[in-house]
Amino acid sequence: MAFELPKLAYAYTALEPHIDAQTMEIHHSKHHQAYVTNLNVAIAGSDTEKLSIEEICKNISKYPMPVRNNGGGHFNHSLFWSVMAPNAGGEPTGELGAAISSAFGSFADFKTQFAAAGTTRFGSGWAWLIVKDGKLAVSSTPNQDNPLMDVADVKGTPILGMDVWEHAYYLKYQNKRPDYIAAFWNLVNWAEVAKRFASAK
Repeated sequence: MAFELPKLAYAYTALEPHIDAQTMEIHHSKHHQAYVTNLNVAIAGSDTEKLSIEEICKNISKYPMPVRNNGGGHFNHSLFWSVMAPNAGGEPTGELGAAISSAFGSFADFKTQFAAAGTTRFGSGWAWLIVKDGKLAVSSTPNQDNPLMDVADVKGTPILGMDVWEHAYYLKYQNKRPDYIAAFWNLVNWAEVAKRFASAK
């Protein structure tokens, strides 16, 4: 089965004013579509076609670079769209909220650490909230790598990811990545992150 571009649960305009509609449309229909197309080309005719994207990522060192870059791009963006929503943001509650306070001291301290992971990632990459050995941790990866990959410096199950490639924010924020990161908190779909946390544990 060929991989497919996932449909968004909201319109391209729905994340305004934090992420503009033009960025969303280009990011989803052009960038993510290109990762899907190129991934399908890279695995065509091989046994890899039968695997889930998670299985591919977990053994990524076995595969050539086009699979790593495009497979990572497909997994990362699929997660990214799902952990954002219109009229979202705020603070997580329940088990996830308690786990964040336990791991980082407070929600504010978590936000500072997560923002730092995104701000200090040189060039292109991602910031992550992951479950590692049953506990929460923050990490970042270069390019389209992710913490599921066997090549990641910090391995774990990602439950929240933030894209800090310039294509994710440049039309609206230009070179002001910290402004984009600050706006991202208005979009985090904590219900989805909590679901991912529950299954990752």
